[in-house]
Amino acid sequence: MPATPADAANHLVLASARTPGGTALYDLHVTNGVVSRITPAGTPGNTGSRVVDLDGRCVIPGLWDEHVHMTQWALAANRIDLSGAASAREAADVVGASLSGHNDGVLTTVGVGFRDAAWADIPSLELLDGATRGMPTALLSHDLHCVWLNSAAARRYAVAVDASGLLREEPAFELTRELGKLPEAVVDAWVRESGQAAAARGIVGIVDFEMTCNPGVWLRRVAGGFDSFRVDASVYPQDLARATAEGMRTGQQLDGGAGLLRVGPLKVLIDGSLNTRTAYCVDPYPHGGRGLLTVSEAELLELLVRARESGFVPAVHAIGDGANEVALNAFAAAGIAGRIEHAQLVRGQDFARFGELGLTASVQPAHVLDDRDAADTNWSGRTDRAFPLRSLLAAGATLAFGSDAPVAPLEPWTAMSAATTRARQDGREPWHPEQALTRQEALTASTRGRHRIRVGDPADLAVLDGDPLAVSDGVFAAMPVAATLVAGRFTFRGGI
Repeated sequence: MPATPADAANHLVLASARTPGGTALYDLHVTNGVVSRITPAGTPGNTGSRVVDLDGRCVIPGLWDEHVHMTQWALAANRIDLSGAASAREAADVVGASLSGHNDGVLTTVGVGFRDAAWADIPSLELLDGATRGMPTALLSHDLHCVWLNSAAARRYAVAVDASGLLREEPAFELTRELGKLPEAVVDAWVRESGQAAAARGIVGIVDFEMTCNPGVWLRRVAGGFDSFRVDASVYPQDLARATAEGMRTGQQLDGGAGLLRVGPLKVLIDGSLNTRTAYCVDPYPHGGRGLLTVSEAELLELLVRARESGFVPAVHAIGDGANEVALNAFAAAGIAGRIEHAQLVRGQDFARFGELGLTASVQPAHVLDDRDAADTNWSGRTDRAFPLRSLLAAGATLAFGSDAPVAPLEPWTAMSAATTRARQDGREPWHPEQALTRQEALTASTRGRHRIRVGDPADLAVLDGDPLAVSDGVFAAMPVAATLVAGRFTFRGGI
């Protein structure tokens, strides 16, 4: 059937493209946002089409970040960065220096990214008070499970703190939400900026686990013009009844013809984190205690049954090996597949259960780089099964890569590099390299299992200035992206 004028107007040809590892050139045809044909380069039939010459660049399926806290990521870019602080004293000094002449006490100063799990000293109310001179200050840990306050901030938000000045888990989450209550126009503008930066790295979609009722937030943003990538917007247990009453279910399209917004999973947190030593573990931490199980196995089973009955895919946050055991038991009893978020420490006998139960391990490989010292300190003798990417894949789990931004940057190539090298590009020895993946496995885990571009797929694509299977480790970790497309529309266009 001959092409109609309307077809031609919606027909894009990405000419002279290559597949990773390949040398042959082909033309990729996109019609109405879908890959419609893949032909040898130069095949006749491009008349009337928009043609973009890729000049031999590699094209891959677009990348997904499967675990983001999008509002917190956008806010973090506008807060004091404490990720480089090597001690509590250094973190306090960084904040103190930033306050000189810049805070009259009306606003709360917020810092982000401190990592106290490997500090030789400890946070204290006295230390932060001394550095901040009575100006309300709240510092968020990199994993968002802990907030370090000074006395002025504790008074402002009417929270009780002990001599450490620390809030952990739910009290920390509550205050973090409070600190994020800025004008919607301001936050949405920051989210647009962060979205554009992500698109420039090849991102075509995210799963947003911001601790709020996400569908409504994203309906507002899409209506306001956000169009950098697709969003699966999660729901938390406190909003499940409301979402169900409104007819929501995982995978449901929310924005009509725009096609950017869907209902995401049901997110359930059942333990804490490694940095705060609240991840629920089988064995005790060096300082004592096994962490926190914040949702019992019986309560989790009830939530998974509700998810099954209401059409929600559950995504269970489980970091410690004790929490992963609880999550696996509940999935088995509920008879439902779903996701385990993080799976950072897993008992040897539990790996096979991921495959047997058809579960997705939603993992964040960059944490291998960030948390290796904290893991060596707190999970000594067990780190051969920490961040166990190879073991999970070998057991039959489906791997889905994410960043957990702002815990790690929303940067997919950093995650894939961490998964394949288990090391930074700084000369330090790889950490448990037996758990490394191949680059093809890492790409598959970053593209929702899309090994290659196929006719009939949505034209969600990333165009690269290098072959991801052939470039050096250093180039792979900072892969130059020439363009990104969502449904055949350029969301980023660099040098092409």
